Parts: sequence; C-alpha cells; structure tokens
Amino acid sequence: MLVYEGFDAADEPLREALTSTGNGYFCTRGAAEWELPGDAHYPGTYAHGIYNRETTILGGRPVPNEDLVALPNWLVLQLRIDGDEPLRLGTVELLDYSHDVEVRYAVVRRTLRFRDRAGRETSLVSRRFVSMARMHQAGIAWSLTPENWSGRIELISAIDGRVLNRGVARYRQLESRHLEPVAARTPGPDVIALEARTRQSKVEVAAAARTRIYDQASEPVEVTRSDYQTEDYIQQVLGLDVREGVPVHVEKMVSLYTSRDRAITEPLTNAGKSVARYLRFDDALRQHRRTWDALWRVCEIRYPQDPEVEWRLRFHTSHVLQVCSPLTAHHDAGVPARGLNGEAYRGHVFWDEMYVYPFLNFRFPEITRELLMYRYRRLGEARSAAIEAGCRGAMYPWQSGSDGREETQVVHLNPLSGLWEPDVSHLQRHVNAAIFFNVWHYYKATQDAEFMRDYGAEMMLEIARFWRSIARYDASKERWVIDGVMGPDEFHTHMPGADRPGLANNAYTNVMVAWICDTVEHVLDMLPTGRRRFLREKLGLTDDEIRTWRDMSRGMFVPFHDDGVVSQFEGYDQLEELDWDGYRGRHGNIQRLDRILRAEGADPNLYKATKQADTLMLFFLFSEGELRQLFDRLGYRYDGDTARRTIEYYGARTSHGSTLSLVTHAGVLAAIDPEQSWEQFVAALGSDVNDIQGGTTSEGIHMGVMSGTLDLVQRAYMGTRIDGDVLCFAPRLVDRLDGLSFRMQFHGTQLAVEIEANELTISVDPEGFAQPIKVSADGQTSELGAGQRRTFVLPEPAAVGSDG
Repeated sequence: MLVYEGFDAADEPLREALTSTGNGYFCTRGAAEWELPGDAHYPGTYAHGIYNRETTILGGRPVPNEDLVALPNWLVLQLRIDGDEPLRLGTVELLDYSHDVEVRYAVVRRTLRFRDRAGRETSLVSRRFVSMARMHQAGIAWSLTPENWSGRIELISAIDGRVLNRGVARYRQLESRHLEPVAARTPGPDVIALEARTRQSKVEVAAAARTRIYDQASEPVEVTRSDYQTEDYIQQVLGLDVREGVPVHVEKMVSLYTSRDRAITEPLTNAGKSVARYLRFDDALRQHRRTWDALWRVCEIRYPQDPEVEWRLRFHTSHVLQVCSPLTAHHDAGVPARGLNGEAYRGHVFWDEMYVYPFLNFRFPEITRELLMYRYRRLGEARSAAIEAGCRGAMYPWQSGSDGREETQVVHLNPLSGLWEPDVSHLQRHVNAAIFFNVWHYYKATQDAEFMRDYGAEMMLEIARFWRSIARYDASKERWVIDGVMGPDEFHTHMPGADRPGLANNAYTNVMVAWICDTVEHVLDMLPTGRRRFLREKLGLTDDEIRTWRDMSRGMFVPFHDDGVVSQFEGYDQLEELDWDGYRGRHGNIQRLDRILRAEGADPNLYKATKQADTLMLFFLFSEGELRQLFDRLGYRYDGDTARRTIEYYGARTSHGSTLSLVTHAGVLAAIDPEQSWEQFVAALGSDVNDIQGGTTSEGIHMGVMSGTLDLVQRAYMGTRIDGDVLCFAPRLVDRLDGLSFRMQFHGTQLAVEIEANELTISVDPEGFAQPIKVSADGQTSELGAGQRRTFVLPEPAAVGSDG
C-alpha cells in the first residue's frame, strides 16, 4: 500500500499522479470523484494515441503543439445531504481522512469521516479501479454511512466533457481546449452516456456510466432519478432516504471507447451497450484482481533483504504495467515518457523507451513488439523528415505523437525567468540510434525472425542510411565526423560564440553510429536471401553504401581529453569549470541548472556542466568487453581505466536534471564503485515517490526511471546480457543481492532467477512451450530444458576494470 494520512491540498496533485489507475489502454489520475478541477485536484483521464493539435498565437507568432488529450471526466460522483451544497473537502470538518492505493491491484481508496455545517457526521469509503481484465471498463464503489442523522440524500453521477488540458502550469498560456461536443444520451433508466470529438484529429471518445444503489443485503434500493444534459455534460441525480447507522452502497460502473478501437460499431453505442452488461463492482473487481495476479506471476521481484527497496520496485512495476500492459498490444501505441497520468511533455514519445523495453523484453516481449510497430508505422514520416532535411533514410523525431512528425516545441517557457526561450532539442538525433538499438535488443531477447524480416530490418537499414547521410568524411582528421547535433545532455546546444545550434562530434552519438554501421551488416546477412534482395531493391541499397557503413564502423571520430577521458563533444574540454559548491549553497536543488543560469543571465553552454548522462550512456548500454571491441575497431586506445576516469569526470559535473540520469549513473558505477551505485539506485527508486524534482511528478510519472530501476536489477546488478544465443549472468554486489529473485523470458522460454548466499540458480519452467536455452555464469555454460535447473557458485567480486 501507498498510504497518505490526512488531507494536504498542496500535496494532492502528487498524490493523484502516484495513485492513478490504468490498464494499458486508458489511465485516470487518483483525484477524488467529488471534487471540482482546480489547483489541488485534476481528474485527468488519458488513452494511448489520442492526440490533438492546436495553435496558439504568442507575441504575434503562431506556436503549434500537439497534446495527449484529457478525455471526458467519468469520475464525477457527488453527495448532497438534505438539499445542501455537494460535499467538498474544503467545506466540511474532516474527522478522519486517508487516501491510499493498493499497489498490487492498482485500486485507489479514500476513507473519510466528516462533520458538515449542520453537525451531521458521515463516513464514506470510496474504492476505484480501471479494469486490467476488461479493456474498456472502470468502476467506483462507495460505502456511505450516516453516523448521527437520518434524512434524504442525493447522489449526482455525471460525465463531464467540458474538459481542458490544464494539468501543467507552464503550458497554460497555450491553447488547451481539445474537445468539442458530439452527443449526450440516456441509453437506459440507470445509464448515461456522452460522446466528444477531438477538434483537429477528429477522434471520437465516448464514456457511459451505470449507477445503482444497494442496501446491506446487496439488494437494489429504490431511488428517484432525474436527468440533466447539455451537449458536453450529462448527469443523473439519484434520490433516496437514509437512516442513522445504516450504510448504503453506491456503484458507478463505466465504459470508455474511442473511434480508434477495433470491432465496434461506433463509440457511443458500444459504450452504452457494454456498461449495461457489466457485472457488479465486486465481481468485476475480482476479475481485475485475477488478471493482475497473472501479471505478477511474470513480473514480481522478491527482495526480502530490504522491504522498502522491494516495495518501490513493485510500485514501479505496477505503474509500468498500467501504461504498457498486454492490453496495449491491441493499439497503435508508443511509450509516453510521462505515462498516461499527466500532461507533461504533452504525452509525447521520446527515447525513454530505451529504458522501458529491457524490462518488457524479458517478460512481455509481445508488448515491446507492438510498441516497436508504432515506430515502423511512422517510417514513412521519418523518411519524409530526412528528405526535408537534405538527408536520406529515416530521421525519426525527438518528440513523436500521432503521426510521427517532429513535435518538439520551438519555444520553451523557463519558469524561473518567465521568458519563452528557443528550443532546439529536436537536434537530438540520437533518438534514431535508440530506435535501432531497441529493435536489435528485442530481436536478441526473442529471436523473433518474422518481426526482423518484415519490419525491423527495414527500419534499421533506413536508420543506418540516415547516419551515413548526416556524417561526412573529414580529410584533416582522416575520420568520419557528425556536426550539428545534440547529445542527451540538453544544457549544451552549441559552442560558445557559434552562430548556429548544434555540436560537433558528440561522443555518444558517434560511437553509437560506429556500432550501428557494424551491426547493420549482420542484420543484412541474417535475412533470408529473397527478403534481402527485396529490401535492397526497394530501398535502392548499393554495394557502395554497404562499404561506406563498413568504413564508418572503423573510422568514426571520437574526441578525447588529454588525460584519456572520452570528451562529451569536440571542444568540451575548452569550457569553463562551474562553481558547483557555490551554486548548491545558493540554490540547494540545482538539477535544472540551465534554468538557474539563464535566469541569472548566464549561458549554460559556457560551462563543463551536464544535465544528465551523455558520454556515460556508452558505459550504460555496452559491457566493458563490447566497448573495448568497439574502440579497438575504431583504432582508439581503451584500457582498463578508461571507464573509471570518464565516469568519475562526468559524475562530478552532472546535475542530474533528468531522473534518467540517476538510473544511468547507478548502472555505470556498479562495476567501479558499488556503494555509490547503490546510493544512486536508491535515489532513483525514490525519484517519483519523493518527487525529488520538486513538482514534476504531479504532471505525470517518469516511465524511464520507473522501468530503468527494474532494468538495473536485472542488468547492472545481476549482470544479465545476451551473448549470441546464451543468456549470461555476472552478478555484482552479491552481498546486497542475497535473497533476490525474479522471473524472465528468453527466446520464448520462461525461467526463474534467484541468488542465495554465493549461489545463482536458474530454473526453467516445467510447463509451457519451453525450448532448451543456454545460460552461463562465471564462464560456465549450461543448456537447460523444461523443468531443469542449474546452480552456479559465484566467484569473489571481480576486480575493478575487469570485463563484465
């Protein structure tokens, strides 16, 4: 349980984000059903892929933006006693109040006792869920008890389509109306339904609600009903008499459909038809719980050594599954960086999926497959973007929404200065490398040859072609170079004094390109002859292009400092050092150092200050052996101390302005400073629960950090990696991992992993379609079939700098 005792209006937006309920199709924030939207309460509901584009005029300049749309509010359920104003927490005396979420089942509950102005004392228990068993279903149940009074009550059950996107304060100068009314209906005596349409994208969204009241014996209670509706709002008022000490039970079952759904006639009809057929709340909740139990059998992580760490890992798992569940595979969906419970980043898809897929690949690869299809379906848009930029191949956008065009803002509000500043973060072309990386590692985990043949290879070839077209051969360096891009560190957009944005030779980008140009040849070789011939003809891929990829894999330029540290970009070592202690002393939290500097009239580009892991991404994504091979092929010296020097250098110059940075630093430190790695891991585990960025979590949870912490357990600490057809383990921090266990899937085979004392045990499920798999640890490899297990005795911790 995540439990909040007492009501705190200032903390409510964070609580609503953390206690959201979702099923991978739609998600609703944990707002109280009886409260009106405002600064303290924001009852947002969001569904995958429902975007709308609007344009705002700022200073005479049109600023277009596409947003994940806040959908009609289905939560509305209000209590009115003897004709008084409806219940609001701010207008009654709270005698008791708690708000919690049952993490295992994503069920949110509020329990309150209150005294109203007439001295009436009432208790109310509210429970709510979005069904993991039924994609379109949600429900609210109240248990209401008049403690010292009898009288008449009215319950207002409504669906409100008068919704604006107002969940992020810094966006409120921008156009926020995305819905237009379509229709409101009463399909049955106890059912109301409402349909709205997004204004530009023309997606129809319908919600229907069935509200019934039952007595203690679970028998229906006779009520009076009166309806009221407009084009964009519909309500039903249920009236009944209640007696002191006798509880009544209210159930509001809800269905939500959109015109993007399959196998429907149209959203409003299906919503009304479905909700009339739904089971009662408790029966539907049991189905929901059984489905979650099945998910936990695949995803549960046990770590009895530290119950707090174990709970936070499970909390993160719950939120990841609320956004990316098996139900997601039914939709054309990407991974919104801030999930489906807030409007930050406008619900766009970034490179954060690189942190999400490793967890899914080993548990629900079918979800990863469909999320990657989101990218494949937008390959045409990526090709067009490349052409418009004077490039070839596919140039995927930094921010993606409905159709795959670039959605990055051209201006961005600095909340410290109040100024709108130019935004050139679309130059983070490394998102293309991330997509290539994601496709390849999905294939390594699954051996899904069909996906690679029909979809993955084409994306990878076009991405490699893009990098060839953006790179140029520099004769003075006798190397391939890339200009005019940004790395993951968003503090640096250009060199001081430069007249145009972009940096030269970002090390992370260039090394990733070298790896891509080597890997893409393997992709071509593994394709069936006919498919390879077809793709080469379709894409016009020449032998000369393939030879150039080979040259680039051996000849990309990588900048270094004089002391052997890998330079973030060419010229980074010429920048000024920052007075880190001084800024921490004056400002405390300096995660968003760029905003602080600009508000003071300084330019972050002047300083050796990094927002988040940039160069260090190389050490996060690749093992020591893989990096040594990469740098050897490029002709650069890479010794046992290169990683340590580089990691320590940037560790001292990083503000961790993105929560992803904590995950990356924890990962790269695992081999060289285990204690500091664990500290960063624990900090990452608390980043959303503790809202360490001071208000951002209320705008939407961070999918990257939540799934990234789960990946840290399996990859950084258990040392999981794939070498050919072998699943390899090289556990670190063995004493801290004692008792850790989790489940995985590799090449379609389910297995359990556990570490006890100094022993690692791998067990293959005895049932299912298990095919033999190869596993290894400490250089020993075993082939395991259904029902077989192998225990490896682990060696003493490896010396710093050894291969892993």
